[in-house]
Amino acid sequence: MGGMPAAAHDAKPTAAKPNGWSYPFSCCSGYDCREVPQTSIGERPEGYVIEGTGEVLSYQDARLKDSPDGEYHWCSVAGANNSRTICLFVPPKGF
Repeated sequence: MGGMPAAAHDAKPTAAKPNGWSYPFSCCSGYDCREVPQTSIGERPEGYVIEGTGEVLSYQDARLKDSPDGEYHWCSVAGANNSRTICLFVPPKGF
């Protein structure tokens, strides 16, 4: 990848991934994903909760992905804050 600027479907560089990383196309059609603050994702016994919508993704949900940079990234339909989850990137436990 090198010194290319990050495109809309790329995650911003972080300490863990200084060159950034690309969201899989299956999760975002190039614009549906973004990094979200840890406070916007809750954890309950039944799974991860999208605080803005109340949607619950069970821990076995196929839409859950490991976050390569240790941050939460949420991909939603049309990139809207009130739409259904396409993918949720979660940091590995103990990152």
